[in-house]
Amino acid sequence: MKTNRSIPAATVIPVLIYPDVREAVAWLSAAFGFAERARIGENHRAQLRFGDGAVIVADVRGDRRPPRPGEATHSVMVRVEDARAHCERARANGARILMEPTDFEYGERQYTAEDLAGHQWTFSETLADVAPEQWGGESVSSA
Repeated sequence: MKTNRSIPAATVIPVLIYPDVREAVAWLSAAFGFAERARIGENHRAQLRFGDGAVIVADVRGDRRPPRPGEATHSVMVRVEDARAHCERARANGARILMEPTDFEYGERQYTAEDLAGHQWTFSETLADVAPEQWGGESVSSA
């Protein structure tokens, strides 16, 4: 894949809609630890990075809308080093914690939070390398 400094290097880049892009960037940075990498217009779009991942924050326009209260159409999963500490940071910055950090049989400690616009985020800390067959999943090879 060719490199282009105008777009994040991540292979998959979610685009999330917020009523106020600048407010969302400030909040996501403070609460979840994202860092802004590029800004397009004052309140149009921003590219954020987290580790080797990325997300784009976009404004409301045309048919683009943030989630409606009480509805979840998606969730973004982000891998973190320490889910408990990350959860406390998010809580301290106003995130609504939907699921406290919980250890799962598939080797992850995860918590789920809702941001200022209603987007749901799951943050996942790896505790152990566990084969899917050990907890009822199935490894599928792509050929």
